[in-house]
Amino acid sequence: MRSRTTMSLIHEGKGLPEGSSPNGTPSRTIERSTSDLAKAAVSGWLGTALEFMDFQLYSLAAALVFRNVFFANESAGMAVISSMATYGVGYLTRPLGAWYFGRLGDRIGRTKVLFYTIALMGVATTLIGVLPTYGQVGILAPLALVVLRLVQGFGAGAEIAGSSVMLTEYAPRRRRGLIGSLTALGTNSGTLGASAIWGILVAALPKEDIVAWAWRIPFLASVLIMIFALWLRRSLKESPVFEGREDVVDGVAMSKEQLAEHMQTEHEDILAKGLRERKGRAFFEGFLLRFGQAGNSGMIQTYLISYITATLMMASSVGTNVVIVSSLLGFATVPLVGWLSDIVGRKTMYIVMTSISLVLVFPMIYLVSTAQVGKLFAGYIIMHQASVLALASLENLTMAEIFGGRNRYTQIALAKELAAIVATGIGPVLAAALVVATGSWWPIAVMIAVFTACSLAAAIIMPEVAGRDLTVLTDSRKGEGVIGPFAARERRELGLPTCEEALAEYEATTIVSSKRG
Repeated sequence: MRSRTTMSLIHEGKGLPEGSSPNGTPSRTIERSTSDLAKAAVSGWLGTALEFMDFQLYSLAAALVFRNVFFANESAGMAVISSMATYGVGYLTRPLGAWYFGRLGDRIGRTKVLFYTIALMGVATTLIGVLPTYGQVGILAPLALVVLRLVQGFGAGAEIAGSSVMLTEYAPRRRRGLIGSLTALGTNSGTLGASAIWGILVAALPKEDIVAWAWRIPFLASVLIMIFALWLRRSLKESPVFEGREDVVDGVAMSKEQLAEHMQTEHEDILAKGLRERKGRAFFEGFLLRFGQAGNSGMIQTYLISYITATLMMASSVGTNVVIVSSLLGFATVPLVGWLSDIVGRKTMYIVMTSISLVLVFPMIYLVSTAQVGKLFAGYIIMHQASVLALASLENLTMAEIFGGRNRYTQIALAKELAAIVATGIGPVLAAALVVATGSWWPIAVMIAVFTACSLAAAIIMPEVAGRDLTVLTDSRKGEGVIGPFAARERRELGLPTCEEALAEYEATTIVSSKRG
């Protein structure tokens, strides 16, 4: 049984069915087997898992031992601040990595770039495990740590975006939601894996041994995941969409090789081009989708845990356990939401989930504020599923479908990283200040509501993109989606064939071409 992804001829007209070019010629198809799709899915999941595992390993190490290992000459308070500042340094290079690798991925292909990004992340994480301590080499130890954090962030800046693009371009368009959700599942896997490793160490060894040598184990162990992921990606075939793409620049049709040459000599910044396309509307739609999800993640997965421990004065195990339980439940929520979006469309699911979040946010955060364990668990888990994990499931594939084939990788990577930095930088800090000033829980709910409203606004203004032809170079327009009620309405308003007719024509006229290596 073979899984096929259709490559239609490039067109500039609205809403053409994926099976047709402007003159009615049947589409060309790059054939991929189900094993190819499985490799792409596992590759995307592993890359995202390794990214989140890398950063979670560091954040836990920074909180538990790094103040003793790399900042031993400072006071206890300054050592903690230095450890956390070094953690934050990793985010500084993420936008740069998003721009550099995103541009490279749009020029030379997805698989090569994803090989580079996971290698950078994995090598940097492993090398942290062999760094000398402050007691051995002095100031060189924290400096080396900062350098590795910068390298780690540079590679991570394009990893999730690349995995999202790769999986979305690989998947059959009727199953993009379900298959694309594996990228979001990688975040749960990485976070749980890192937490489990550190949990075992803390439970099995005295603190003296952890500080002396055992802290290195989690970082060194990550090399096993990196090696497997590198092996898998070496044999991974290129995205069918990228391989079959023919580009048009300034009205001239170009092959992939000609496009690469053109982009190498082009002086105009790709981000500027992306922002100008359709007056930047697609970029800011993607930005707002990510802004809302990232803001909610910062509020719920980061600040709310601190609120439970520091403000409600509950045991630290309560915050840890609620995150673990909710993350485990996410293994059901994420694919379920992705699967439903394959039935009713991305736009519908975004509107439904953000509306649910807005309705529930105040009562659920109130439950958390009661400091009663049962109520706290209920409030946290419901908000985590609706406001963070469900939106993460939708975000990756929706953003990949929003952007056109010419600069998809670059635009999704930049939109993700820029939005995340702004949202996670503003949300927890502002909420913490308002909670202190008011002595109440409501600023937390207000911040979550604001972030959720941003994603809802983007969902309302964007066209339906479910099932869109990914080989179209331009960003999404009304009438290009073919799945869900919004797609049906858009096509009806534009006088286009119905979604069923478009899908039937696609299945009837698709011609399978020979594989191209």
